[in-house]
Amino acid sequence: PRQRSSRSARLKKMALSICIATALALGAPASFPRYPKNGTHHFTNTVRHVDRRAYPIDRVGHNRTGVSAHCVGDCLQASKKSIMHQVMKEKMKAHNECVMASECPINKKFESDTKCVDGMAGEYPCNNIDLLSFVPIAELGSTYDASDSWGWTDPETKDEIAIVGMMDGTAFVQVTDAINPIVLGFLPQTGGSTVIWTDMKVYADHVFIIRESSNHGMQVFDLTHLRAFYGKPEVHVRQLVQDSHYTEVTSSHNVVINEETAFAYLVGTKTCRGGLHVVDISTPKVPKFVGCFDEDGYTHDAECVIYSGPDTKYTGKEICFNYNEDTLTIVDVSDKSNMKMVARMEYDNSYYTHQGWLTEDQTHLMLNDELDEQRGPTKNTRTLLWSIEELDRPVLIGSHYADVESIDHNLYIKGDYGYLANYCSGLRILTTTEMADGKAPEKAFFDVAPYCDTTDFKGAWSNYPYFKSGNVVVSSIELGLFMLKPNLE
Repeated sequence: PRQRSSRSARLKKMALSICIATALALGAPASFPRYPKNGTHHFTNTVRHVDRRAYPIDRVGHNRTGVSAHCVGDCLQASKKSIMHQVMKEKMKAHNECVMASECPINKKFESDTKCVDGMAGEYPCNNIDLLSFVPIAELGSTYDASDSWGWTDPETKDEIAIVGMMDGTAFVQVTDAINPIVLGFLPQTGGSTVIWTDMKVYADHVFIIRESSNHGMQVFDLTHLRAFYGKPEVHVRQLVQDSHYTEVTSSHNVVINEETAFAYLVGTKTCRGGLHVVDISTPKVPKFVGCFDEDGYTHDAECVIYSGPDTKYTGKEICFNYNEDTLTIVDVSDKSNMKMVARMEYDNSYYTHQGWLTEDQTHLMLNDELDEQRGPTKNTRTLLWSIEELDRPVLIGSHYADVESIDHNLYIKGDYGYLANYCSGLRILTTTEMADGKAPEKAFFDVAPYCDTTDFKGAWSNYPYFKSGNVVVSSIELGLFMLKPNLE
């Protein structure tokens, strides 16, 4: 009987693999809610696809195994010359002054369904963007400032969930009906200090949360737990419990996830000289250390993709576009035991290479420099436009200058638009269709911080534009969560 059972299991596994391979060969999306992973494929939805799809675990020319099973020896070295450590001290000083002035956070009431009319949505300056709702920090379950944000679409129910980082934890908000959002719960942080820098990304219905808090590591929370709370608001915000905890790092500045390969890249840690700290998350609740890329030192943020752009030398490779404080650094991370630098490019008036994002055809990218508006020749927000048609020779082809003074922070690209969270000037939406000509005209904006209009570290921290509804999450440092509706047609 055991032999028959074993043979039956092998046949079922073989049949599933054939079914997946056929679906992939036909270009059809594969959705297998009951199977997060089998012997040949892993399954997840992504920011590009609401439905779960199958992705190969092993790829030709790739290697998932690093040189060590744990972060030991040289891996434990921190960056010795990171600019960010000094920048963080400056930001903490400014934040403490803001708290002493009773301006961080700012207590406001919930607000919803406010149209942008004649350049204003209530008290907020705007153009082509309506306010769906605003949820204040106090209603998110915290009394501290907010920071980064992300989102998750439930692949079974299609509910849209906003995820907002706070200084003391992470809030989860059901925004399927964005005019009537429901706070589902709050996950306390696990670190030993309360700091504003936190980040989160999603893979296979799990959120992975890091922060610059001592001994925080990386929290893993199964988002499907939230289904029990859909449509059920509570007077007191529910306290959630993490599912697992990755401890091969103490603190991190950002987390990057390539959903197609099931790898997380922790950056700005006190390991790997601040460079890429690679984690296999293909079994989400059991993340495993894989290796380091530290050749170019401290990485502030990155985007890692399976490359499908015009440079055929790298087709099918896993490429990370790293924003390394003073350079755009491109790395081939396909072989985790031998990750290789492809290009390292400086640029004029570089003050802090912060973050960026690729266009969907992977021919260009937008890059933001966080300190150039404070320390450079102009205070107007500068967004740098790059051609990456040859990966070993990225070219800066132009810059977009906003007509307002503000520091840029986090940006993402969806379709023909770049969605920029620029501190004191809020959400700015630029068109990407003219980037080859060195241009990115502004299409829309919503200023979530009418109380500041210069190069201060206040206002919008980040945004998430990938919901199928078209609604955009914006996290405000002092205020909380904004749900916005761009009108781009």
